[in-house]
Amino acid sequence: MPREDGGLAYLLDLDGEEIIYDGGYVARFTVKRIATTPARPHGVSYSLTFHAPDGRRLMGYDNAHGVPHRGGRFVRRQSAFDHWHRDETDEGQPYRFVSAEKLIADFFDEIARILKE
Repeated sequence: MPREDGGLAYLLDLDGEEIIYDGGYVARFTVKRIATTPARPHGVSYSLTFHAPDGRRLMGYDNAHGVPHRGGRFVRRQSAFDHWHRDETDEGQPYRFVSAEKLIADFFDEIARILKE
């Protein structure tokens, strides 16, 4: 079995965690190790979400389903399910999963953006 990098171990450790922010905002994490598939080539199923005090999901990163293809017919389709929802009405935009560390950093950067607005 390949040695697990620290970022992936940290991401897996976040499973079931909630971080409560001032004002009642909440970040929630669901992360599970799974078999590697074309849809989930990293061997991890994840959902990182940020919620308003009333419980509405404001933003999230996940790989639970594919998202609609965006771009022209010559744009290569993404086979992995990795995507993110910029706001509560966004159906999802492809997300290029580079590493667990980058996923976590991107998620917290988006939280900072939302809280600043």
